[in-house]
Parts: sequence; structure tokens; C-alpha cells
Amino acid sequence: MKKKEELPKIIPVFPLSNFIIFPQTTVPLNIFEPRYVDMINDSMKTNKMIGLIQPKKNKINSISDLHDVGCLGKITSFNDTGDGRYLIDLNGLSRFKVIKEIKNNKPYRECEVNFDNFKEDINLEKEQLKFLDLELIFKDLKSLFEKRGYIINWKSLEKQNLNETINALAMASPFSLEEKQVLLECQNLSTRKNKISEILNTYNFDNFNNTTLQ
Repeated sequence: MKKKEELPKIIPVFPLSNFIIFPQTTVPLNIFEPRYVDMINDSMKTNKMIGLIQPKKNKINSISDLHDVGCLGKITSFNDTGDGRYLIDLNGLSRFKVIKEIKNNKPYRECEVNFDNFKEDINLEKEQLKFLDLELIFKDLKSLFEKRGYIINWKSLEKQNLNETINALAMASPFSLEEKQVLLECQNLSTRKNKISEILNTYNFDNFNNTTLQ
């Protein structure tokens, strides 16, 4: 894991609708749009880092506005399919806050960002939570996952540290994208755990039919 001071201040951003990556999780991506193929090419020549961020629904001059918080990831696996696509694995490093978008002559967007609000993503302190603290949440999550037909390897999750487990569950959960964005912006592990519990209560109250955080 890189130290905070080594993280870039200006990053290429991939505005990806209906998708969020959390720190300490890894996701596969199929890159096929030409501008993002260019982005990956440039990234592979430098630090192999790109930022994933959700676009907002509103648009200005056909360009989507961006949420304030996204997650910086590092390309850990790269495969050129030979047909103009790249298959990559992206490992979440740290969340970032967008300071401003940078004007450039590139086909993709870049932003000036900082990581000051998310120091725990990089400099992980001793975990204060134990799996016993998550027992009720796990029970409710299992019920929700089963209701929605999601399959999770719970035994595998229990072998990970709590940061990885909570982030993986937050990312893989059938929560709405708005709810996942809320979880992404939670300051620390304990806050995210409490927010998951709060969201689960709304789902349980509505018999698993509610998909919006109240």
C-alpha cells in the first residue's frame, strides 16, 4: 500500500454509472470505449492508477457532473484482448475528494483530488471492531442477500480483515447506488458499519422491498 504522500494529486477519472469500488477490494473491468482505452494506456505508462467515480444524474452541456467522492484504484492485472478491449483488475487504494476538474487536451477527464479526509484507507490503525460486533449485521445481510438471490462466500469473508469484509459486503450488497455512495463517503470503518446497520433496518422494516435510504 502506498503512503498518502505518494498518492497523485491529479488523476484520470472514470465516471462509471451504477458501479462503485471500495478500498481494499478488487474488481474486474472490461475497457472498450476508445477514450478509456487511451486512459488505460496512459496509466500503464505511469503509476497504473485511475479514479472510479459515480456521475450524477444531472448533465451540463451533455457532460455529467461528478459526485464529490470516488475511489482511487491501481491496475493489478492487465490483458489486451486483441480486439481493441482491455480486461483489467483494479484494486481499491483510497477514497478521494474532488477539488476541481482539470482542463486538458485528452479524450478523458482528469481531476485534482485530495485524500485528507480518508487517511484510514492508507494508514490502517488497529481495528477496534471484532466479528462478534458484526454478528447481527451478518445475519441481516445474509437474509437480504438470499431474498435478492445473491450468492456470497461467507467463509471466505471471515478470513479477511474487517476493513476488507465490510467494504466487500458494501460493494457487493443489493443496496441502491445512492446507498452505496453514502457508504463510500463514510469517514471510517465504524461509521460504515453503523450505516450498513441503519440501511438494513429500513430494508427489514419494509420487508426487503425498500431500495432507498430514508
